[in-house]
Amino acid sequence: MDRLLNLFCDVDDFCQSFVPQWHRQLIETGQKHRQRQSRLSMSEIITIIIHFHQSHYTDFKAFYIIHVQKHLRREFPEFLSYTRFVRLIPSTLVPLCAYLKSRYDQCSGIAYIDSTKIQVCHNKRIKRNRVFADVATVGKSTMGWFYGFKLHLVVNDRGGLLGVKFTPANEDDRTPVATMVSTLTGKLFGDKGYISEQLSHQLLEQGLELITSIRKNMKPKLLTLMDKILLRKRSIIETINDQLKNISQLEHSRHRSCNNFMVNVIGALIAYTHQEKKPSIKVDRHQYEAFIM
Repeated sequence: MDRLLNLFCDVDDFCQSFVPQWHRQLIETGQKHRQRQSRLSMSEIITIIIHFHQSHYTDFKAFYIIHVQKHLRREFPEFLSYTRFVRLIPSTLVPLCAYLKSRYDQCSGIAYIDSTKIQVCHNKRIKRNRVFADVATVGKSTMGWFYGFKLHLVVNDRGGLLGVKFTPANEDDRTPVATMVSTLTGKLFGDKGYISEQLSHQLLEQGLELITSIRKNMKPKLLTLMDKILLRKRSIIETINDQLKNISQLEHSRHRSCNNFMVNVIGALIAYTHQEKKPSIKVDRHQYEAFIM
């Protein structure tokens, strides 16, 4: 319960400063005329959503009915019915996005970038899918064709998130890179999908060197020993993607709303940032300081 308490305190501190300003802005722009109070505060709703991704439950309905309503009555005495809670989930999307950005880690001079597929249904049911009919696309990954989206992540050598981008499945991996790493400096490591001379020059102008593995038909590229070692450590971000899907329930095919789908994705990413131990790489301190200078 200490982890749940710490999570709530951190979420509540953020909501105390963000939510009033956000509601004020909605009223000033005419997007909202009144604020109806719920028995559960925004902090409590967000805490439950994030805690689901920490609980190892694979189904949110089972988590809420079995775990929250039965075992967390003392922590959430004013809990709502499952149906009422689900109706409130879309209202948390904006605060969740802002909270995720506040959880970004600091740039250490070493960053890794990668994308992972988020499949929303089996390929046999693509034509029958109505929830994502106008937004999801068909794309191809190393595992084959899929229907859904791509999640792009940038992390540092300690496994901390530095940037997140959500794109259609058929979008090139190189397209969102420039906007994701606009504030980073040092060296950025990626796979063969990020090979681009134009992108390399663009990033180099802002002080970020893009280093990727090469294709079989390319000439060997001269790299320092440290660059070669760190490029081989690129599996750190693949490990993070694996944890997001198998621990935080990032990907499943039971969504009935695009908003709830986005809340699930953001909640999984936030839950990852609260992990006590994240995947990381070990670099000799003296070599590390010489590398980023």
